[in-house]
Amino acid sequence: MATAARTLTRTAFRQPLTNSSLRCATRGGNRFVVGRTAQQSSRRGYATSPPKSSKNSLYWGLGLAAAGGVGYYLFAANRGQGIQESMKEGSAPGSKKGVFTPTKEDYQKVYDDIAARLIEYDEYDDGSYGPVLLRLAWHCSGTYDKETGTGGSNGATMRFAPENDHGANAGLRTAQQFLEPVKQKFPWITYSDLWTLAGICALQEMQGPIIPWRPGRQDRDEAYCTPDGRLPDASKEQSHLRAIFGRMGFDDREIVALSGAHAVGRCHTDRSGFDGPWTFSPTTLTNDYYKLLMNEKWHYKKWNGPKQFEDDTSKSLMMLPTDMSLIKDPEFKKHVERYAKDADVFFSEFRDVIVKLLELGVPFESKEDDRMTFKPSSAD
Repeated sequence: MATAARTLTRTAFRQPLTNSSLRCATRGGNRFVVGRTAQQSSRRGYATSPPKSSKNSLYWGLGLAAAGGVGYYLFAANRGQGIQESMKEGSAPGSKKGVFTPTKEDYQKVYDDIAARLIEYDEYDDGSYGPVLLRLAWHCSGTYDKETGTGGSNGATMRFAPENDHGANAGLRTAQQFLEPVKQKFPWITYSDLWTLAGICALQEMQGPIIPWRPGRQDRDEAYCTPDGRLPDASKEQSHLRAIFGRMGFDDREIVALSGAHAVGRCHTDRSGFDGPWTFSPTTLTNDYYKLLMNEKWHYKKWNGPKQFEDDTSKSLMMLPTDMSLIKDPEFKKHVERYAKDADVFFSEFRDVIVKLLELGVPFESKEDDRMTFKPSSAD
């Protein structure tokens, strides 16, 4: 179904990102280096040796230097202004050049572009990049520490080492590379907003609930990278979950609701070491994750990998130790039971907790009432 051009494109964006390319692409943020060529060519040089100085030549030299400086200043200012204005021209009908304040329609265009790529590039994993985009949004947000106010989605610091190389983030270069063409098409959006918006898009395109979102995150440099160990360790159990999620400010109900993201995607031996999907529909968000926890019987998988569970019936599904802790712990289990019984309840509470997760630690200038929602591609 893919043409030769599509295959070539897939190959291009599937190449792993290098730290150097990430740094080069992002370190400058939204700053522009203008007039560098003119600045270099305006440096004074001599063919043989400097001319002898004189009073008149000094005056001429000062005058030429002043003129050159003014000329370069005007060149640089005009060029820089041209670049900035071309970047900031609004897309709304009748918009004028100047300070660009993106509208909901602008963000809908970003959403639509991500959604179109999810449809176009459908040969990844189980047929969708949706789960790995959700994981990117989740992991860049789940580093938040309420005591220090550090981490969270504000900054998109996973672009840099060492955070990009944390074990929990293995494989997420794929998601970053997938979104890079979108960033190039809409350079005014920050990586921080793009990654979280992509998570929202992924969920909705995987038939999840409509999730409110608002922009306002700013990108930061590698000095803001968070230390390793802030994300959940799948080999642990309930006390670890409470410690990790409690650090972010989540209670037991919210921990179980967020765990419902395991309804989509799969584990990979070359990333986490674990292997397999949690559900039979790994590209569609449902409450099957909770149903399987409650209704299926699980046993330790006999293999050479880390400890994980597989289902008795098909032996094709898996659960992690952290997943099984949700039905071992009575406080967690009562919420698993609620979500297993009612998909609408799960969708409602999952929506609210995802909004909270993606906004942790972000110094928004907007209000909660300013959140916007986006039309999924299925609504067309």
